[in-house]
Amino acid sequence: MKHKSITLIMIWSFSIATCLVAAGAAASGLVVYPAKGQSDTKMSKDKAECSQWATKETGVDPVALANESTTQAGSSTQSGQRVRGGARGAAGGAAIGAIAGDAGKGAAIGATTGGMRGGMKQREERREGKEAEQQAQSQKQQKLATYDKAYSACLEGRGYTVK
Repeated sequence: MKHKSITLIMIWSFSIATCLVAAGAAASGLVVYPAKGQSDTKMSKDKAECSQWATKETGVDPVALANESTTQAGSSTQSGQRVRGGARGAAGGAAIGAIAGDAGKGAAIGATTGGMRGGMKQREERREGKEAEQQAQSQKQQKLATYDKAYSACLEGRGYTVK
C-alpha cells in the first residue's frame, strides 16, 4: 500500500511539473517540435527536465516571472495630490491674505495655486510610475529571453526543433 502511494505522489509531482513547464513555455511563445520522432511522453519529460535545467542555469523561473505584478506602487497616493495641494495653498493664502487685509481672497488664490501645483505633482508621479512599469516590463522580457535561450539549447541538444 505504501508503494502505491509513493508511486501516485511521483506521478502527481511529474504531472504538476509538466503543467508548470507547459505554462512557462506557452508564456514565452516557444514552439517545440519532436524532430527525431520522440513520443509525447518523452517530449513532456524532456521539457520538464530542460525547464529545470534552464531555471537552474539562468536563475529565471518563467512561471514566477509571469506571476510578478508590474502595477504602480504609488498610484493610491497620487489621487489626492490636487486636493491636498489646494488645501495647503488655501491655508497659506488665508494667512497671507489676513496680513494683506482680505483672508478670503488670499485663501481663494492660494487654493487655486496649490491645486495647480498638486495637479502638476500628480502628473509627474503618474509619468514616473509609467516609466518604472515600462522598465520593469523590459527587465522581465530580458530575463525571459535569457531563460528561453537556455531552454531552447537544452531541447535542441535532445533532438527537438525549437522556434
